[in-house]
Amino acid sequence: MAMAATVSTARLTAASSFSPLRLRLPSAALPLKRRRLHAATTALLKTLEFKTLEQGQPETLDYRVFFLESGGKKVSPWHDVPLSLGDGVFNFIVEIPKESSAKMEIATDEAYTPIKQDTKKGKLRYYPYNINWNYGLLPQTWEDPSLANNDVDGALGDNDPVDVVEIGDRKGKIGEILKVKPLAALAMIDEGELDWKIVAISLDDPRAALVDDVSDVEKHFPGTLTAIRDWFRDYKIPDGKPANQFGLGNKAVSKDYALKVIKETNESWGKLMKRSIPAGELSLM
Repeated sequence: MAMAATVSTARLTAASSFSPLRLRLPSAALPLKRRRLHAATTALLKTLEFKTLEQGQPETLDYRVFFLESGGKKVSPWHDVPLSLGDGVFNFIVEIPKESSAKMEIATDEAYTPIKQDTKKGKLRYYPYNINWNYGLLPQTWEDPSLANNDVDGALGDNDPVDVVEIGDRKGKIGEILKVKPLAALAMIDEGELDWKIVAISLDDPRAALVDDVSDVEKHFPGTLTAIRDWFRDYKIPDGKPANQFGLGNKAVSKDYALKVIKETNESWGKLMKRSIPAGELSLM
């Protein structure tokens, strides 16, 4: 099976005191490889570099995108890429580039949690139409399926990392790590499970300086929040399924609320990694 490393790399700067959202696990509780990465993220202004490695051919059942540390060893994009970079900036990993339809996602039950194309009954999954924004996850977050959210009718988490909808102009690449700032949040309820959508923008986008909260998105990206909500509400309808629902008044809520979601799901991820919560079939390596 052919394997080829991409030429692109991601350099991340981690600070020792960037945010309470960056959960620091006791180094003794971590595997040796994880301890090295943990030490790197707690070193002041330490630069981390990740590469991606493709295995198999795109749009096949065997296709995987692995992440490598600078030394060439496999790491987990979910567990090993730092969440917070400080000053309200977070790492976002692109799973599905904008204007594409292949349903790519982190394989949460496979070693090193590579990105793969989702399947159903042995067949590759596609959205019925292109998604119009870069879509992916916040590393080091987890929506706990045993934790009821009282703000959203007691809905339980969907057992996945938190999703991000990045509204910038540039089309990302599968496995690309973008520095983003959250702007809003949508509380999607998918078949009874809470599936947060954090609306964010890449710091590299020309309009990033214009937007800092949900009201700014309405002003500088008019109609975008409604379009995101409607896209995720309706995308299952062509397959004969009911529309998804949304909590919190069926509308996008503030940046502060989005940061609260990120903090809480980062804490849930920390409990998962410390084995305080059963992992089930989830891979923690």
